Amino acid sequence: MAFKPFDLTGKTAVVTGGNSGIGLGMAEGLAAAGADVVIWGRDAAKSEAAVEKLRSYGTKIEALAVDVADEAAVVDAMAESLALLGRIDCAIANAGVGGNAPLIEQTTEAWRRITTVNLDAVFWTFREAAKHMVARAEAGDTGGSLVATASVAAIHGPPANQAYAATKAGVLGMVRSTAVELAKYGIRANAVLPGWIATPMTERLQAWDTFNKKVIGRVPMRRWGEGEDFSGIAVYLASDASSFHTGDSLVIDGGYTIF
Repeated sequence: MAFKPFDLTGKTAVVTGGNSGIGLGMAEGLAAAGADVVIWGRDAAKSEAAVEKLRSYGTKIEALAVDVADEAAVVDAMAESLALLGRIDCAIANAGVGGNAPLIEQTTEAWRRITTVNLDAVFWTFREAAKHMVARAEAGDTGGSLVATASVAAIHGPPANQAYAATKAGVLGMVRSTAVELAKYGIRANAVLPGWIATPMTERLQAWDTFNKKVIGRVPMRRWGEGEDFSGIAVYLASDASSFHTGDSLVIDGGYTIF
């Protein structure tokens, strides 16, 4: 049989925040490569449109309405996803929120909102997916991939973004710890660090001429990233091609970080 490392036929995946932006780009790559996918999202209309698009690839696609800021909702959604898919080979904790303000004006309420979605929810998603993956490995079926969408904010110093930067840096630590702990089960954990990507979160900045000139103008690729730019990395991390790749932080920013 020919070696097809990026063929995801027979594999399954869960993508949180999978109905738009980076998450949808990842889900599209997974579906196109043959995986069955369950996307989580809060906006029913977006999820319906995403499902229609993803089903064109011919794999099983489902959508669940999930607020990842609610621990019980994450627990229930992972159980429901497992019931829908039969198994979970890859779980991508992608859902996230932004929010910026000068440090001295930031409120604890805003801090908690961002840390709950961007850090706590990643932990809950990883934990619930890992329960299934570890149990499966102990039964003789090893392997699995946990992926978190972090941000280059984890390694930069974005002003007025303390909560966002702290959560994304925290995700990197969580990923490394998880990678070491679960390696004996053949389970990998990796983080993807997007740069400036055209998503609903950055909509205001996309329309700001000064920002486009001074910031996007410094991106060596000379453009905003798109959700589709994350299709390939999702396929790689979900596939057997990455079976020895774990604990890493993969920067996808058009060269912005190194320039």
